[in-house]
Amino acid sequence: MSRLTRVADWASRHRRLLALVQLAVLAVFFVSLGWALRGSIHSAARDLDNANLVLFALGCAALGGYYLVFVLGWMRILAEWGIQLPYPVALRAEMISMLAKYIPGGIWTPAARVVAARRAGVTDAALVTSSMLLEAGLSAVAGVIVFVVSLPFVDNVKAPIAPLVVFGAVLAILVQPQVFRPLARKVLRRFGYTKELPNLRARTLTLLLVFYAGTWVLGGLALWLLLRSVGAHPEAATIVFLGGTAAVGAIVAVVFVFAPSGLGPREASMYGLLLAVATPGQALGAVALNRVALTAVELLLLLVGGLVLRGARGAAEPAELPSG
Repeated sequence: MSRLTRVADWASRHRRLLALVQLAVLAVFFVSLGWALRGSIHSAARDLDNANLVLFALGCAALGGYYLVFVLGWMRILAEWGIQLPYPVALRAEMISMLAKYIPGGIWTPAARVVAARRAGVTDAALVTSSMLLEAGLSAVAGVIVFVVSLPFVDNVKAPIAPLVVFGAVLAILVQPQVFRPLARKVLRRFGYTKELPNLRARTLTLLLVFYAGTWVLGGLALWLLLRSVGAHPEAATIVFLGGTAAVGAIVAVVFVFAPSGLGPREASMYGLLLAVATPGQALGAVALNRVALTAVELLLLLVGGLVLRGARGAAEPAELPSG
């Protein structure tokens, strides 16, 4: 029995215990967060009551555009490794893994992507998992770059800049093929995988970094619209900063594994950064709407990827995909 199988079996046998521990930690976090923000909650509730639904809908549309574009990065990584995954299949797999983040345990996100890819004919779980890690790493590095570049254009930003830059620099090293491939091979061998990962050309790596930086700017547009929907008036020049803010929130969501989909820690980190461009009530209202928008858009795009686009490609058979 491989080590991966033993880990999965242990998690399955103790899933209730894991869920209870995770929920307990999350409850402590939310109580502490609620106490710290007790002065802003009433103001946020007032702003939410008067929210502009048109701007909220536009923010959701921009967020949907972010996801629709974002999936192209994963497809490019897979294509570089010899797997041509149809767009509807890739979108559906991406959205399933996004929604799986809400399930306590932390292992369901990669598991959902692996299962979705397997249904499309890609049976190499190690390759799919590695592509996810590379996707996440490149996106995080690009997000840190966007955030740091935007700082000179926004005043009064209170954030731990040095640790964030160090984190981004470490990730930038880890995603390099000369580091990522041997490290991934060493880790995967512990779980019973012995295959060599394909290489990723330096040119492709650079293009993906630029691409993911662009996706974060699109995410910043979505957050800008959500802020305006609760009465804030950030300048258009802050969109890049807001993209970096969204990136920091996404990074925090991954780091704080005890919180399903980063629920709580993600909002707390974004709230602190949004205070540079909005009042406490507006910032709190915007992060609340951002969570609603994230979940709603992911569900909608899962439906689109699973039904609408799937039906649109029904006349053509998908390209043959290599098995692991």
